[in-house]
Amino acid sequence: MTPAPVELYAGALGRGSLYIRTEDGLRRALPLEQWLGPLEPADAGCGPGRHVVALARRGELALGVDITPAAVRFARARGARVMRGSVFAPIPGAGRWRTALLLDGNIGIGGRPVELLLRLRQLLQDNGRVVCELDPPGSPTRSELVALEDVEGVRSVWFAWARVSVGGVDRTAARAGMEVDELWQQDGRWFATLSGAHHTVSNSICTASV
Repeated sequence: MTPAPVELYAGALGRGSLYIRTEDGLRRALPLEQWLGPLEPADAGCGPGRHVVALARRGELALGVDITPAAVRFARARGARVMRGSVFAPIPGAGRWRTALLLDGNIGIGGRPVELLLRLRQLLQDNGRVVCELDPPGSPTRSELVALEDVEGVRSVWFAWARVSVGGVDRTAARAGMEVDELWQQDGRWFATLSGAHHTVSNSICTASV
């Protein structure tokens, strides 16, 4: 039986490499060591526990959300405050969070970034913001089917994912009733802050991978 993506992801956490395969046949390695390691200067959000823990150590209230039981256990073992579930399911404090973090490609969850941003707006305060990581300029903004593969070539079922680039973030944000407040690059990675108004905020919810 073809495994679910969460099975391969869980099997690779802390124990091996993992790859993502696109419909056009390309395969690239996922940066598991980066997600499991300490914060880098460019990091400011999620990953299996590293961002939630770092925010908590700074006195910020932060919550991680992940559908993978193994990832949740891994994050909790590091002292992260996380919950198992989907960001589209009921979330504690809905409507009161100030910042949502979509790093490590998590703006692509479900292949529908506009719907994801609309959901995050339900979780955020009226003046809340979304901090997201983007693909670099010149990359396509699109939805596609992808699969995970382990080191032995075992491939998961195909699932929908999206990629949002620097060139496509304005249109994506606008379709969700948001605007790009800030766009910057650090350590070869691109980030943007999205909101409905200009503001300064704290307290974070880390979506998808924690």
